[in-house]
Amino acid sequence: MSQPFYVAPEQMMKDRADYARKGIARGRALVALRYTEGLVIVAENGSDTLRKVSEIYDRIAFAGVGKYNEFDQLRVAGVRAADLKGFQYSRDDVDARSLANSYAQMLGNIFTHEMKPMEVEILVAEVGLAEEGDQMFHLLYDGTVVDARDYAAIGGDAEAVRERLAATWSAGLGRSAAVHVGLNALSGPDREISAAELEVAELSRSHGRRCFSRIDATELAAILA
Repeated sequence: MSQPFYVAPEQMMKDRADYARKGIARGRALVALRYTEGLVIVAENGSDTLRKVSEIYDRIAFAGVGKYNEFDQLRVAGVRAADLKGFQYSRDDVDARSLANSYAQMLGNIFTHEMKPMEVEILVAEVGLAEEGDQMFHLLYDGTVVDARDYAAIGGDAEAVRERLAATWSAGLGRSAAVHVGLNALSGPDREISAAELEVAELSRSHGRRCFSRIDATELAAILA
């Protein structure tokens, strides 16, 4: 009787992490940053129909990079979980932290127990009633959660993008200035990204109960001009 092939657990985890990172690195990055009235999310996305950024609930947005069908599964699961909690308890009880914890458990279980990890990184962002209540949670393929206060970057070349954000972001930015900061962080010094290649959305305290809205092509072109 032949012996089963043995792989050390630490080697298995390393191989899965390398596989997930390679898949994510092939995707385009996105950034989220605070401005005076809320949060703006700027994603490099050439598609008009496949969205990286979506609304989860009244004050909560979801953004994903990597394999589209996988992070869209997570988006749908988040919408269902938020709707169920809001129906059973109160709309005010639905928050980004609990959603991020649910996503972390889901991603961690898949990374540990399934043959193939999810090739995704996601961002869950919530705009508070006041600036102090703004929250952003960056979740990695293995369920690791990183909370961000002022800005976050996920996806391919995220480290370099994050460094550019750290050098250019400042408190008190208006919405247009925040979009420019996000665009410059994504493009860097060596290339240009046109308005047609961007997907931009915001969570604004001034929008009432439904805080999420997309910035359409016409408005984006005016901002960038």
